[in-house]
Amino acid sequence: MRVLPLLVLLHASVAPASGVPGAGAPALAPVETPGRRDASQVAGVQRHAPAAPMADVRAPALDASAPESRDVLLRREVAQVALAQVRKQDAAWHPDQRDCAGLIRFAYRAAYKRVAPERLSTPLWRDGQGRPSEFADAEVLLHRSFHLLGRDDATRESLRTGDVLAFRQEQDAGPIFHLMLVVRPEDRAHAPARVVYHPGEKGAAVRTGVLRNLATEAPLEWRPVPQNASFLGFFRFKEWMS
Repeated sequence: MRVLPLLVLLHASVAPASGVPGAGAPALAPVETPGRRDASQVAGVQRHAPAAPMADVRAPALDASAPESRDVLLRREVAQVALAQVRKQDAAWHPDQRDCAGLIRFAYRAAYKRVAPERLSTPLWRDGQGRPSEFADAEVLLHRSFHLLGRDDATRESLRTGDVLAFRQEQDAGPIFHLMLVVRPEDRAHAPARVVYHPGEKGAAVRTGVLRNLATEAPLEWRPVPQNASFLGFFRFKEWMS
């Protein structure tokens, strides 16, 4: 498996195994680019940037006055599950499915299991032919189960927890897709929007970082901006479009 390094300002310190989140300082650290074709097996350019401000990888707090609707609960659970993988990857997440798409599948399924288990009587995802399926790689997941919201700054500002950033990097062997999960508190005064993703390499840690830093400080091919031809856009789970 060929894995090339990419330096991105997306690394946050990990809370101890006890599960008590720590508030460590994210630093510019080597982030291994994904090594599987349903993640992002890309050639990155090594760049350096200043250290980021202190960050906390706890799930964002929700407005206590907000109604505990199914939508709010599902998004909160997706955030909690995804960020928990930064601290320590859950044993229930099969090692063979630990890549960018696998993180999204795992976080969504865990959220539905806790909030709306009846929905899991049929698979959440669609396969390449549009049939219900328990598995979908990054490309199929994106095209069959998610809806494009847009690619511009206004769309980025409107994102909610559970939305997805998608990239397609052209390689000699064919295109490589990579997905990042958005985590954002309903009350935006609590914390900035973050991305959480698995780089795809076997045994790699799940990463997290501030979304706006990705848009301004990452290598150009990884910035979620309209000028980046590799950026496919911001997407939302089709069942959450209403």
